[in-house]
Amino acid sequence: MNIFKKPLFLAFASFFAMQFSQAQEGVPVYTDYLTDNYYLIHPSMAGAANCAKVRLTARQQWFDEKDSPALQTLSFNTKVGERSGVGAVLFNDRNGYHSQIGAKLSYAHHITFSRSDYDLNQLSFGISAGMAQTTIDQTTWTGGQFDPGVVTGIEMKDSYFLVDVGASYHFLDFYTHLTVKNAYTSEREIYSDVESNNLRRYIFSAGYVFGKYRGFTNYYDKGFTWEPSVMFQYVEATQEKLLDVNLKMYKEFSNGQFFAGLSYRTAFEGAEYMKDNTNVKEQYYHSVSPLVGLRYNNLMLGYTYSHQFGDVNFSKGGFHQLTLGFNFGCRTNNYKCNCPSVNF
Repeated sequence: MNIFKKPLFLAFASFFAMQFSQAQEGVPVYTDYLTDNYYLIHPSMAGAANCAKVRLTARQQWFDEKDSPALQTLSFNTKVGERSGVGAVLFNDRNGYHSQIGAKLSYAHHITFSRSDYDLNQLSFGISAGMAQTTIDQTTWTGGQFDPGVVTGIEMKDSYFLVDVGASYHFLDFYTHLTVKNAYTSEREIYSDVESNNLRRYIFSAGYVFGKYRGFTNYYDKGFTWEPSVMFQYVEATQEKLLDVNLKMYKEFSNGQFFAGLSYRTAFEGAEYMKDNTNVKEQYYHSVSPLVGLRYNNLMLGYTYSHQFGDVNFSKGGFHQLTLGFNFGCRTNNYKCNCPSVNF
């Protein structure tokens, strides 16, 4: 039995290790998809909406810690013709001495089964391909215990190729997505000569929007619509399993929309540690993320705050994320359904 006696080491095991493993595989999967940004993790959503979309996100963790994890992404996707969509993602991820930059290009094909232009019944397939460069900066590392895996005073870099594939299905107010992140990756040897190239992460999402149909863009209802959803993740190499349970609320106005929501994430695996040097405890990762957002005409602003629970934490600070969005090239007619990720 492995016992983690130091609280800081437990924090790495129960949370930081999960964050670090995500940082090695392209764009990490946080809760930014809930701020109208499903394309960021599902390539099949490229061009699925009625508008072309630009999204800029900035995430900062633990403001009270030096060199704490930070992520910035810039994404764009649009419809091309009647059945195709394209997109691109740029990302910059920093986690202490570890950093990663990269870019992806996406193509999606949309198959419509609708009886008319207003009934949403669409099956989509998407693929993303890109490059990422990983850097470990050891130029400022100093003394301490000898570690054969650490060479002080140098900066280690390696680049690799990655491919994501996925599918989405929308039927009126219901939607579901299935994506395999890093379905293929080229070899890397930055961490060790024998590190695994298996970075595959399986992501399944599903949701339904309840409420009175809002109508087209020149009509709005005074009521609310509600969107419960779930997202399940499975990491093949480590067998990690994560579950998000989400609820969003939408309020329509004549020239925009307000939304708010709550996301709860939990891990199925825990980390053992010694509490008070006497009792063995096990801590699981749990976090809650409230979010709010506002769309005014074609501009969108969203904010998410994440808070981790547990007896032992790396920091008392939370995780802040800001999303800025711009929609353009919107089609005149929307689908006759409560389907915010497609209609706007």
